[in-house]
Amino acid sequence: MKYLKGYSPDTHNKVQLLLDRGQLADVLLGRYPKAHGVRTDKALYDYVVDLKNSYIRNGAPISKVMFDSKMQVIAHALGTHTTISRVQGMKLKTKHEIRIATVFRSAPEAFLRMIAVHELAHLKEREHDKAFYYLCERMEPNYHQYEFDLRLYLTHLDQPGGGNLWDPTRTLAEA
Repeated sequence: MKYLKGYSPDTHNKVQLLLDRGQLADVLLGRYPKAHGVRTDKALYDYVVDLKNSYIRNGAPISKVMFDSKMQVIAHALGTHTTISRVQGMKLKTKHEIRIATVFRSAPEAFLRMIAVHELAHLKEREHDKAFYYLCERMEPNYHQYEFDLRLYLTHLDQPGGGNLWDPTRTLAEA
């Protein structure tokens, strides 16, 4: 359970019990019955910019937001925030880009929001410190619960036969 390394042995045991009984998917589907409707990069850009404008008004503008099929969740990256600086004439222009792993194109809105909030917080706070998580919680009060549930989902995906629970092509028999 590589996605739950920082959690207590008691938590590991409870999750392992759900896995052994084949109930982890049911728990996740019970909490999050449907996927979000953000399917395109344009819709994702609008979603993230709306969040930014609601909580980080004086933050740097975002030039690009997209789903990234090359991003490997296995490398512990759910999303990335990059700052690209380029010289244009006599000025230094900075662009901020956010990329979210494509696996979250069909996931619950809570997971997408958690990842977007996390990456937006990096506009203000570079390090994962107390101020960073305070900002995440200000933007999404359930941030830590969504992060934990997202880790449960990644644990589910890591299991043999653990497919995307919110895939629109998935049948009810598979769920």
